[in-house]
Amino acid sequence: MLGVAAAVLYIGVGGLSTVASVLGSTVTGFVDEIVAAPTAEPSVAVLSDSPLIQSPDEPYTAEGTADLVVTVPAALVGDSEHRMRIYLALKDQAPAAVDEVPMPELARTIIPVELTKGINDFSITIIGPAGESDPSPSVRYVLDQVKPPIEIASPTDGKVVNAKAVTIKGKTQGRSTVIARNDKNGDSVTGTAGSDGLFELALSLANGTNLITITSTDPAGNVREAELTVSRGSGKLEINLSASAYSIPRDSLPEGLRLTATVNDPDGKPLQGANVLFTLSLPGVSTITGQSTTNKNGRAVFETTVPRGADEGGGNAAAQVTTRSFGRDTDVTVVSITD
Repeated sequence: MLGVAAAVLYIGVGGLSTVASVLGSTVTGFVDEIVAAPTAEPSVAVLSDSPLIQSPDEPYTAEGTADLVVTVPAALVGDSEHRMRIYLALKDQAPAAVDEVPMPELARTIIPVELTKGINDFSITIIGPAGESDPSPSVRYVLDQVKPPIEIASPTDGKVVNAKAVTIKGKTQGRSTVIARNDKNGDSVTGTAGSDGLFELALSLANGTNLITITSTDPAGNVREAELTVSRGSGKLEINLSASAYSIPRDSLPEGLRLTATVNDPDGKPLQGANVLFTLSLPGVSTITGQSTTNKNGRAVFETTVPRGADEGGGNAAAQVTTRSFGRDTDVTVVSITD
């Protein structure tokens, strides 16, 4: 036994070939066994897959907290040697650990977190004896507590609309829910703004003045209201006729006469370019007719002469406007020949 020990010692200082020749095959087999034996390796705990966080249906919120719905690997449910570490990345910042929680007793759990104004990107890792796992895919929440803007492009406040309904056009925060409500008749209509914030709603009108309330609710739930009034007009074309004289002495004939027609469209604005037919019917003379076109002020003028020979008595002057878009209208006034 001592010889074997000496042989082992000699091996340790590099004399393997000499000892083998002295001790023979027994020692050679012993040495081969030592050299062939594998070196023991330390056991390493394998890291688990990371948890998964459920993405919210709507990332925008006005609440200061959110609930992360987390699913953990089944093998680690209730494992006391592992924990979950929550990371938060704010806009233009690297993720930072904000909390650690024990492994839940169920595979699906809820972890409440606090939100910071703006973008909040959350991820989770698992930490344990083997270290820390890769982070989970991040999930985003956006804390938005600002009321959405409302800009009404048309109609303008106080506008007269000659129709059964008014079309409301405007802009608010993108993807907001927009409701227009008419307090006069109780009617309302709902729409959704586009990603650019533009919206368009058609709302029925009652006769007279209508108070309309527009409500915008953004994706986070913030609400803003705006109001405007719209009056429903008659919806009719209007013409008013006037004469330079309504009573003409018979002994002053022939006498010049000027007829003026003022035309407004259904919104009450002067109508330019409309054709007007004038007629003048007086006793004792043939009917006088003429045509004219309205100017930018909506006025059309017809000048004529009342001839000698007109008899005493009442007569009529008339003006008729005809349009393609608004139909026609007529106004009549009295022009008399006096003694």
